[in-house]
Formats: sequence, C-alpha cells, structure tokens
Amino acid sequence: MALLLPGVVAAQGISRAESWGAVALPAPGPTRIIGGTGLGCIAGAVQLPGEGPGWQAVRVSRNRHWGHPAMVAWVQDFAAVARARGFPDLWIGDLSQPRGGPMTYGHASHQTGIDADIWLDVNAKPRLPSAQREDVRVASLVLPDESGVDPTRFTDRHAALIRLAAEQRGLDRLLVNHAIKRELCRRHRGEAWLRRVRPWRGHDSHMHIRLPCPDGQPECRGIAPPPAGDGCDASLDWWLTPEARRPTPRPPGPPPQMPAACAGVLALR
Repeated sequence: MALLLPGVVAAQGISRAESWGAVALPAPGPTRIIGGTGLGCIAGAVQLPGEGPGWQAVRVSRNRHWGHPAMVAWVQDFAAVARARGFPDLWIGDLSQPRGGPMTYGHASHQTGIDADIWLDVNAKPRLPSAQREDVRVASLVLPDESGVDPTRFTDRHAALIRLAAEQRGLDRLLVNHAIKRELCRRHRGEAWLRRVRPWRGHDSHMHIRLPCPDGQPECRGIAPPPAGDGCDASLDWWLTPEARRPTPRPPGPPPQMPAACAGVLALR
C-alpha cells in the first residue's frame, strides 16, 4: 500500500525506514518541518520536476525528489545560475522522500526536505529520458586512500562549480569529501566562501547541499552554523587520523526515536 493507515503506523513504529519509504505522496496541508535533518519529517513537501533549465533529476524511481519549497527553489535557481556560467546540465540526486523521514539506504540525513545532492559531473550531457537516468554513475574525484583528489579527474571546473554553489544565497553549508576540501584549501585558502564548504565521509563524487531551517518553521531543528574561518586548519587534518578512518561503532541499543509529531505526518491521508 502506498499510504499507511494510522493503526499500521502505530504497530510498526514511526522510526522504521520502511514505513517512510512506502509512502508515495506528501502529507497534505501547509509545509511543516518537524525535527532535524537526521531525525525528522516534513508535511506539505513539493516535488522537484524531473528536468528543467540547467538540470536533470536522476534515479527518479526512488521518489526522493521532494522537499521544502525553499530547497526546490534553491536547486532550480542554482541550476539556472550554473547554466548562465557555461556549465552543462546538472545531475540532481536525492532530496527527501515525500514525507521525509529515514531512508532504507543511501542517507542518514535528508529527512526534512532541506538537503539535496548534486553530482560533480561537469561534462556535457544530452537530455535523456528519465528511464535512462536511472543508472547514472559519476567517477570518484578522490584517490583511493583519500589522501587527496585524483589529479587526473579533479579540474578547475569542479572547483568552480563548488565555489559557485557555496556563494549562493540561502545556503547553510555544502558537504564534500575531506580530500576535496583539502584541495580547495590549497587553491583558495583564506577565501570567505570556503567556510561553507565542510568535509564529510563519502561525498567524493557529489556535493551535498543543506539549507538552514526556513523561516516560519518553529519545529525545525537546525545545527550550529559552520565555525568561523575557512576551515583550512588542523581540524581538516583530523580526517586522515586513525580515529577518523576507523570511527568507533555506535553502542548497541534501541535506535533514536523520531519526534512524536511525525507519527501524524506519516498517518495523514
């Protein structure tokens, strides 16, 4: 069933990713973000069209191109800006599920409609039917040991696209692999836009866009803004330490619980 009944929700528990992935449509009503991007949900989400000026959504069968109107508008606006700067169509990956919530695979965040993945592919690409965009693959820009970017793949154009995104209004932060951040620091140390570019695991072939909690969303739980400075300091070196490379497993126990109000979002018909 595409829409789950309230009794089923109660029985299964609102923290089960399968429950959120089974819902095909957003919850009706005004847009409402509840919780944080790593543990939350959204009602009244809107869908990014499958394609438009400067972008093509990929893997649309996942049904993960939903978000807060501000997120959808940001993606569309950025694609238009990138196109005007001479970039080819952008591959747009996952935003959120129709009602947000946890996903069965692929992401720990993307739960409240204010995250989006944009693939770091600066090659010219034709307009493809959505079925042919189901298996889009983009090569890693990072060396296997993550000590740096792959010099045969990472180019000035990749750096320029990341910078363009980081300079856009309305952005909270932009996540890339720490090796990409390190390369950007080598090229652009001291520049203000680098503050928004933060290192994280994975993200070696795409950039993760995150917006702050939009205005008028009191139940949205954001995180602290990026620290002052360009981030090209000792904190970046930490990512090459054994502690970072082999993070301590989470101790056993029950999974974190979704905000109670998300049960109502999941149950709405």
